[in-house]
Amino acid sequence: MKTISFAIPCYNSAAYMDKCIESTLECGDDIEIIIVDDGSTKDETPAKADAWAAKYPDIIRAVHQENGGHGQAVNTGLANATGRYFKVVDSDDWLDEHAMSEIMGYLRFQCELENAVDLVIGNYVYEKVHEGSRTVMHYRNVFPEGRVFGWADVGHFLPSQYLLMHSVIYRTQLLKDIGLELPKHTFYVDNIFVYVPLPHVKTIYYRDLDMYRYFIGREDQSVNESVMIGRIDQQLRVTRTMIDAVRLPDDVPEKRLERYMENYLSMMMCICSIFLRMIDTDEAEDKREAIWDYLKRQDSDVYRRIRRSALNMGTNLPTGLGRKIGITGYRMAQKIFKFN
Repeated sequence: MKTISFAIPCYNSAAYMDKCIESTLECGDDIEIIIVDDGSTKDETPAKADAWAAKYPDIIRAVHQENGGHGQAVNTGLANATGRYFKVVDSDDWLDEHAMSEIMGYLRFQCELENAVDLVIGNYVYEKVHEGSRTVMHYRNVFPEGRVFGWADVGHFLPSQYLLMHSVIYRTQLLKDIGLELPKHTFYVDNIFVYVPLPHVKTIYYRDLDMYRYFIGREDQSVNESVMIGRIDQQLRVTRTMIDAVRLPDDVPEKRLERYMENYLSMMMCICSIFLRMIDTDEAEDKREAIWDYLKRQDSDVYRRIRRSALNMGTNLPTGLGRKIGITGYRMAQKIFKFN
């Protein structure tokens, strides 16, 4: 068994996928790299994937599929994964060699154990290349470092701290056992990937290392604000999926995890609200009311707590003035917490 399977979803990624693959190869010979060509037609992505697989046949596999979106590419990677652990590395991002050297040492140790840890966490870094700036997202105030722990040992997350796909390495069998499957043709499914398995995680290990480098800067990138506004229906779909997938608090017996997951869901509701208010049309306002009504129908108690949170009270104030106040508050939070 390989120590870890890295899934690299690629869609017309020829211009930058080499750097991602090269950084992943630095993790050693006991890894598996699954390049998932998600129906690329505009560049040399399929040929590059095959060339990498031919050059490293014992490490790299190229899988070609009809275009199904990022979520389906992750699904394909997981279905083909044979490693003890599983990590997604987007094709325009890369891994830090020094940090991964230490983390790989721990993963190899876990592979010798019958009951390997469920979740390994590291830091990630926003690399805003065109601005020449970087922001490290760490969890040193949240998690004990260098030992195995459970949710009862977790501290308080700051408003800007969330577990993202970039920061997590899941045990592969855990993801397969729960039947994790992401929706096709949908962006922002990384939220589902991180959120849904959490109640099944019993053991965690954290290293305060800047493991993952997250590139920000392309105009067509899914986290570009104008792109997010154009894809708001997909953001709404992901949020509904998260509401349905985990019933709070019934599915989450640990109180600290329940609090974190409720805060995460609150953040997702805030994102839906703020971008719909930026659109500022009657249709967008109807959609904003609809997503809140959906949460209320699914769980009225969770709805009340989230709607009354400072985050969502501020972004859902009534009237045009309330809309302006909410958007201004969002802009200020962006600058203070340096999130994208």
